[in-house]
Amino acid sequence: MSKVIIITGAANSIGRSTCRKLAQAGHTVYVSMRDTDRHEDHGVEEAGQHGADLRTIAFDITSETSVSAAIDAIVAENNRLDVIVHNARQVVYGPAEAFTPDQLAELYDTNVLSAQRLNRAALPQLRKQGQGLLIWVSSSCARGGSVPFLGTYASSKAALDALALGYAGELARWGVETTIVVPSALGPGHYIRSGRPLDTTRAEEYADGPTADVSEVALAGLAELPTKDRTPQDVAAAIADVVDMPFGQRPLRVHVGPDDDGAAAVDAVANSVRAELLRRIGLEDILKPTSIG
Repeated sequence: MSKVIIITGAANSIGRSTCRKLAQAGHTVYVSMRDTDRHEDHGVEEAGQHGADLRTIAFDITSETSVSAAIDAIVAENNRLDVIVHNARQVVYGPAEAFTPDQLAELYDTNVLSAQRLNRAALPQLRKQGQGLLIWVSSSCARGGSVPFLGTYASSKAALDALALGYAGELARWGVETTIVVPSALGPGHYIRSGRPLDTTRAEEYADGPTADVSEVALAGLAELPTKDRTPQDVAAAIADVVDMPFGQRPLRVHVGPDDDGAAAVDAVANSVRAELLRRIGLEDILKPTSIG
């Protein structure tokens, strides 16, 4: 059945691939962006071929007013909203001490608070419907082995992961499902091109002191880990598979790519611990969604 879907972070590689994949699968996909005149950057024209229904909608994920207006417009056009894909992200790399508090706040605004704004705007409609799906694009660095200079980015993804788990339990009885998609660690080239600390003086102290070789060693080691890196298309395919699953059969987590940092192993234990705790406190039923539609 065709679904109405909104995807944030359409400008990044996973977002573009996911938009194309879902639109070409027959879903109505809304692409969030600040400037709808630049739709070519998001693959809209390409995905619009062969009858794919990919629509652009202008809103700023950092503005509660803008997000709410966009959701109202989508619901007015379709009388429903079925799936939210939280994919907005900013990637940064460097010693944690060298990132200013304002940088950290901006990072969390994009990687975490944008999801909260979108949920607050959209969840009243999903709960009213008695059915819906939240897909959160996390990262293996949120749970896997910690790599130096990735701590700042990993902390934002860990916050997103914790928020998603909280929502999973709170929304289950409303018929709203949660799936956390966990792409494996990116290749070193991605981090080299990512954001850097603004406090360059502090960053240089790490580059010249006893940690001078840490970045080079870490990136070289990461380059040797995966035998086959996952691609944005792999993540998009995993998201599309989740969307097409029947209600009640969607997994809480889907890992995409090799488990080089142990995130999948850690998550397996964490999921088991969560399930046992909920059983012990009498909330076992929220481990699965309840259809009230």
